[in-house]
Amino acid sequence: MYERMRVVIAAMFYYLGITYLALRINERLDRRVIILNYHNADHDLQAHMRYLQRHYHIVHLEEALEELFTGSASGTRKNVAGKRDHRRQLVLTFDDGYIDNYVEGFRLARLYQVPITIFLIPGYIDSGRYFWWLAASKLVDLLKSEQVTFDGLTYRLTVPHERQEFIDLIDGRARHTRSIAEREQFLSEVQLALQVALPCREITTSDMDLPMTWEQIREMEDSGLVSFGAHTVNHPILAYLSDPAEVLYEVQASRQMLEEKLGHPVRVFAYPVGKMQHIGERGIEAVKTAGFTWAVTTLETLNTSESNPYLLGRMPGDTEVNWMVMAAELVGLLGIVSRIRKKYARLFKK
Repeated sequence: MYERMRVVIAAMFYYLGITYLALRINERLDRRVIILNYHNADHDLQAHMRYLQRHYHIVHLEEALEELFTGSASGTRKNVAGKRDHRRQLVLTFDDGYIDNYVEGFRLARLYQVPITIFLIPGYIDSGRYFWWLAASKLVDLLKSEQVTFDGLTYRLTVPHERQEFIDLIDGRARHTRSIAEREQFLSEVQLALQVALPCREITTSDMDLPMTWEQIREMEDSGLVSFGAHTVNHPILAYLSDPAEVLYEVQASRQMLEEKLGHPVRVFAYPVGKMQHIGERGIEAVKTAGFTWAVTTLETLNTSESNPYLLGRMPGDTEVNWMVMAAELVGLLGIVSRIRKKYARLFKK
């Protein structure tokens, strides 16, 4: 009911021209850079891109940050009619590198000629393994039985709250491990105990939640529409790792591996999960030591030339939200709120 009301209000703003007016006012008064943070290329993404392509000047992340912090631009921006482009600058980023970023995200980028930036996890690209933060839900979905006993407790999977408790148990244990080795050992033990196996890219490429391949990544980059940044080697929550050397490795090696595969410098990093409690001071120091120029978080703020280049904000790009609601949020008419949805919560706590 609440979301339906937001759609009705946003539609009223849009068709009365209030959203457009607010956008024009913002362009004159506010020069901050908006960075949107998507994950999967699904649901209402096409409607989002269609609206954003019409009303914003969309650029690659590095281009936007270079201009923001140095004042250097590639020249006076022109629109298709050859006139000066006064539209507000905006960046589309996607975290993790799901196959649907290639199948659907790349298709839409070409359709609308919209540049996007994707943050990659080279350890998962190499292995083709299922992403760990999706493992709990996937394993429970794969179970054939109506109940399961785990750690001495029995969960009835046909009862929604017990099913969710079991998912949360597995996810919480994986999330709070203190090393990559501990996390992978736990997930292996869970699969053995449940007698089910997570999907992997070697067996199937039809699951859009699996990681992309290097071949797909090179094809996207060759188009000029897709650029890439680093997102650690194995996507740990950096603040939870007990060994400072592992924190540094996850950050530093992710840059080295991507540069070796892509053949050019990689200057931007995205913190896994991305709130301050997940980053930690060691995470920030590792990014600086690794030589990254900028790093993005999931802190819901816009960016100015005074922003900390290692703690840049990103607004949530939620493809389950109607495009008119998104349009109203971006100009401040509805406000940016935390939408507690099953999928959205899953992605941001990963």
